Amino acid sequence: MDWPHDPDGEQGSEGRRQYGHAVLAKKIDEEEDFPLSAADYVEQYGDHPIRIDFETVVAVEEIFENVEKEEFADFVEFHQELGRAMRENGYWFYEGAEQFVDGSA
Repeated sequence: MDWPHDPDGEQGSEGRRQYGHAVLAKKIDEEEDFPLSAADYVEQYGDHPIRIDFETVVAVEEIFENVEKEEFADFVEFHQELGRAMRENGYWFYEGAEQFVDGSA
């Protein structure tokens, strides 16, 4: 796929390699962008690359195919829904993530 910018370049990772959830979150302003529409987010960033691991890059729109919420009230809700969608669909490469999502940690 031809990306609008290099996923490891300045626009994609602020000069250092960043992955998945961090890159998605950096595209929004916690103070000004909420409530946030999932459709608007995808319209603006859908073709942007998101590095999942050291060898896998997918488009934002591919991750959002599995997002169930249409709107996010705040940053926490955005993080929770994106984390759920990424974990359930193989876009979460962190080891041990399950200890943080079931409330038993």
